[in-house]
Amino acid sequence: MTSASDTRRRPRIAAVAQAVGLVVMVAFAAIALTSFLSPGLARPEATPRAKVVLPPKQSHTDHSGMMKGPFADGPQVTRACLKCHAVAGQQMLQSEHFTWLGEAAMVPGKGGPGHASPQRIGKRNLINNFCLTIESNWPRCTNCHAGYGWKDASFDFGKVENVDCLICHEQTGTYRKDLAGVPVAGTNLVAAAGSVAAPTRENCGLCHFAGGGGDAVKHGDMDGTLGFPREHVDVHMGKHGLVCTDCHRTHEHKIPGQSLSVAVAGRSRVACADCHAQSPHRNQRLNQHTAALACPTCHIPVMAVDAPTKMIWDWSTAGQDTAVKEPHRYLKEKGSFVYQAKVPPDYAWYDGTGERYLKGDRVDPAGTVAVSRPRGSIRDPRARIWPFKIHRGRQPYDVQYQYLLVAQTYGPGGFWTDFDWDKALRQGAQASGLPYSGQYGFVATEMYWPLAHMVQPGERALQCRDCHGEQGRIDFEALGYEGDPAYSGGRARLGMVSR
Repeated sequence: MTSASDTRRRPRIAAVAQAVGLVVMVAFAAIALTSFLSPGLARPEATPRAKVVLPPKQSHTDHSGMMKGPFADGPQVTRACLKCHAVAGQQMLQSEHFTWLGEAAMVPGKGGPGHASPQRIGKRNLINNFCLTIESNWPRCTNCHAGYGWKDASFDFGKVENVDCLICHEQTGTYRKDLAGVPVAGTNLVAAAGSVAAPTRENCGLCHFAGGGGDAVKHGDMDGTLGFPREHVDVHMGKHGLVCTDCHRTHEHKIPGQSLSVAVAGRSRVACADCHAQSPHRNQRLNQHTAALACPTCHIPVMAVDAPTKMIWDWSTAGQDTAVKEPHRYLKEKGSFVYQAKVPPDYAWYDGTGERYLKGDRVDPAGTVAVSRPRGSIRDPRARIWPFKIHRGRQPYDVQYQYLLVAQTYGPGGFWTDFDWDKALRQGAQASGLPYSGQYGFVATEMYWPLAHMVQPGERALQCRDCHGEQGRIDFEALGYEGDPAYSGGRARLGMVSR
């Protein structure tokens, strides 16, 4: 028996059912239409991320019973290593980590004769805008060298016992190097030698995290937090436990990877596609971005995730007695600094090669000297938009000869001892062979550092609105676009590069 109230409810139930059915039909139609018009938005059954292949871990031989010592110094440890690893010693003599020079290559740039023929460049013979130069400052700079005893220009790069095996392989965590790369007095060399194994992040970080004279000085994406990083600092190292050599896969003691500050030819780069698929996203619209964007552009939203990095170094203020005694703001020996954390990068086209200032290149004192910068343009199909830290500085130049000067900062007569720029520059000129007129000033400089560490997973990578629209972080016109490519079209569509 049906009541009157049941009869009144039926039309309402039917209406609700019809509405729900209509919503479901519209939703299915929208999904189908979206998949038809934008097939890249359809989620495939498998993700290209599944193609990630890591290199196999090398087996390890326990050396604790083999290296009995006693060892009076570092070279004695090396001689013991060479009894079994003679070939490795010869390989190290050719390694850029030992020679501090790259292979001969043309060096793009302007202003001097060095760009006319192939050059071997590296930390050994270049000027930079943080510690200025190794020349005349050898003992202080070479405490990060993979060798022993580099105290002046006479160092013997052909003597295999000068190679330091421990700096890359010891695992006690107690091994430290002093002036000229000699082990700190009192170091237990027997324990260090017996602990050797494949390099860890801590081994690499002893030099690379503290490059430029302190933690996070040079690099915006490498600092002490990468020794034992949490996931929010770097997904590869913090979540998946990767070490440096998982990406920088070493062969015969030659470690791939290059820093734009010392290498310009692009011969030994490490790429995300060494492990990941070239089109790693489920969304094809995102995959289309890889034709113009490097992976780090989206996956490194900020540099210096936890620890601040040095962004500005002004040598012109050094030598003053000031009330400021804060090493992140001012040091009498080094001048004024600006440190920042969680810094959005600068962006530029980069084809894997660069331009480099060479000693003797002329400068424009009214402008900014590009000590290093990337090559590439919107019309270069090899180039991608990359994120960079730009380290800006002010450093000495010769007013008469119009080039950057070499300054001795460390040791007797050095600036850190006497705080006399004229004396420091005269001694630097003597060590480097670069004449000094006796007239100096300070000029603005900048160096570009590509970012490749402190990588974030997809959920923390940049999203569409971070780059596109009125509030987007990328200046597309400065990169050569007519406007935001989300509206005006990409470089292939505009005919700037071939598809």
